[in-house]
Amino acid sequence: MPPHGGPGRQQFLTEEEKKNAPKVTSALLKRVFSYLSPYWKQMTVVFIAIVLSSVLNLLPSVLTGKMIDEGLIGRDMKKLIFFIIMSLAVTLGANLIGVLESYMNTWIAQHITFDMRNKMYAHLQKMSQRFFTTNNQGDIITRMTSDISGVQQIITNTLTSILSNSITLTVALIVMFRQNWMLALVGIAVVPLFVIPTRTAGRTRWSITKDSQACSDEINGILNETLSVSGQLLVKLFGMEKREYDKYVDVNKKYIKLNIRESMAGRWFRVALSTFSSVGPMLIYLAGGILMLKYDKDLTVGDITVLVSLLGKMYGPVNQLLNIQADWIRSMALFSRIFDYFDMPVEIENAPDAVSPEKAVGNVVFDHVGFYYDKDRTILEDINFTLSSGKCIAVVGPSGSGKSTLVNLIPRLYDVTSGSVTFDGIDVRKLDLSFLRKNIGIVSQETYLFNGTIRENLLYAKPGATEEELINACKQANIYEFIEKQELGLDTVVGNRGLKLSGGEKQRISIARVLLKDPVLMIFDEATSALDSISEQKIQDAIEPLITSRTSILIAHRLSTILAADEILVIKDGKIAERGSHSKLVNAGGVYTQLYETQFSKAAGSDPVSFEYTEGED
Repeated sequence: MPPHGGPGRQQFLTEEEKKNAPKVTSALLKRVFSYLSPYWKQMTVVFIAIVLSSVLNLLPSVLTGKMIDEGLIGRDMKKLIFFIIMSLAVTLGANLIGVLESYMNTWIAQHITFDMRNKMYAHLQKMSQRFFTTNNQGDIITRMTSDISGVQQIITNTLTSILSNSITLTVALIVMFRQNWMLALVGIAVVPLFVIPTRTAGRTRWSITKDSQACSDEINGILNETLSVSGQLLVKLFGMEKREYDKYVDVNKKYIKLNIRESMAGRWFRVALSTFSSVGPMLIYLAGGILMLKYDKDLTVGDITVLVSLLGKMYGPVNQLLNIQADWIRSMALFSRIFDYFDMPVEIENAPDAVSPEKAVGNVVFDHVGFYYDKDRTILEDINFTLSSGKCIAVVGPSGSGKSTLVNLIPRLYDVTSGSVTFDGIDVRKLDLSFLRKNIGIVSQETYLFNGTIRENLLYAKPGATEEELINACKQANIYEFIEKQELGLDTVVGNRGLKLSGGEKQRISIARVLLKDPVLMIFDEATSALDSISEQKIQDAIEPLITSRTSILIAHRLSTILAADEILVIKDGKIAERGSHSKLVNAGGVYTQLYETQFSKAAGSDPVSFEYTEGED
C-alpha cells in the first residue's frame, strides 16, 4: 500500500490552533476509541491488510536486487523471468490488499459517522429551547455536518497513516540493516536531506495558502453581499456599482498574485527535492562502491540497489510521521468539539416515573412561578393564576415583560426555576413530554413552514389525517378559500420557510395545523402583531370562535380579543401587576390604563373593533 499523503501535503498548525490545542488525556483517547470498539473485527482485518500491504510493497525492492545479482550479472534468464513475475505478482497482491483495506476503512468510517450523527441528532432534539436561543445556529449545524464528517477523514487518513507509515518504516529499516548495516546508517543519515526542503517549502506554501484562503473568503463575501437579491438592490439604489466593482477587482488581483506565488513555491520545492533525491542514492552508491571494491567482497550490486530503493520508500513514511502532529492535534480538537456537545446536559427530559393520563382536560395552574435565564436577571417572579378548562385568559403588558416566556413554561420549552406549573393537577415536570405537548397547541408570531406543500405542512400535525379533516381545519382557520383558488390546492408548494405566501396566509395555515392537532389548550402568542389590518382581521375571525370553544391563552393584540377573555393578566417587569376584566382594569389607573390610553383607545377610536398593540419579542 502506498504511503498516505505525499510530499506536497504539508500541514502546519496556526497560532490559534496551537493555543487551543486540546489536552490529550487517556480518558479522551479511551472515549475516541470507544467508537471503534464495536467494529473491532473489521479493524482487525484493516490492521492485517495494512501489515501485509506494507510488507508486500517493500518486496519488489528486494526482488530487484535478486534480478540484478542472480538474473543479469549471473546471466540466468530463468531466474530473471522468475523474479520479474514474482515482483509483478507481489505488486498486484499489495494493490489488491490495498483495495480491501481501503474498502474496510471507508466502511468503518462511514458507520462510525452514521452512529455519531444519529446520536448527535437525538441529543440535540432533547435540548431545551434555551440551548437553541443561546447557541449560534451555524455552529450547531457545523457540529452535525462538517465536524462529524471530519471524523471519517481521521479514521481513513490520520489513524491509518500513522499505522501504515510506522509499519512501512519499521520493515524498511529491518530489511536495510539485514542487507548491510553500514549502508543502512548512511541511508538514515541522508533522510533529513529529504525532509528539510519538504518542511521548509511546506511552511511557505502553508502560509501562502492561508492568505489565499482568506482572500477567497473575502471574494465570496463580496459576491454573497452584492449579488444577493437584497444586496444588489441596495447597490443599485445607492449607485455603488463602480465602487463595488473596484473593490472586487482589487481583491481578485491580490488573489491571483497569491496563487502565482503558491504555484512557484511548489516549483522551487520540487527542484530542491529532486536535487536532494539524487544526493541520497549517490552517497549510498559511493559508500557501497568503496565497501564493495575495498572492504567487503560479499557486497553485491544488487544489495546496493536494494538499499537505494528502500531509501526512496522510507522518505514518504518519515515525512508523513514528522508532519502527523498537525493532523493529530486537529483530530483530537475535532473530537473535543463533538464531545463538548455530547456532554451538554439535557435540561428538559422525561422524569423516570413520568405520568401519561388517559385524557387531558386543560386546567392550568401557576403556583409562585419564578424563572430566569441568568441568575442575575429575573424574567418572571412569583406568578400565580388559574386557568380552568374552557376558559380564556388574555395576557398583556409592555414589550420584554415576560409574556412569551410565561406561556413557554406550560409545554416545558423551559422549566421553572422556582414554584410549579401544573396541567390537570399534575406538575408538568412529572408529565410525559409527548402527552403534554400533544395536548397543547401554540400559534406564535414567527410562523415556520417547511419547504413543501400546504398538505405536507398540515400533515406534520397529524400524519394520518383524512382529506375531510384537512379541509375542516382550513375552513376553521379561514384559509380554505385561499387554498381553493390555487391551481394545485392543498398541493401548492409554499417555498422555503413559506416565502411564497404572505404573512397572513402563513399564519392561517399555522392555525389550521394546530387545529388539526386538536389540543385541549390553545396558546396564541402575538399571532397577529406583524400583519396588516386585512390579514389581522381574517386571523381574528378564525381565532374568535376558537377561544369560546377551547381553553385558551392569548397574548392579545385586539380589543375585541381582550374583551372576550374571562380574565386579563397585566405583566410588568416579570410580575403580575394587575388582573381582572377590561372594565375593572381600564378605570384602575394602573399599567393597563396606561396601555389603553396610549395604544388601545387610540386604535379603538379609529376602529371600534380592533386596535394595534404592537410589541417586540419577549
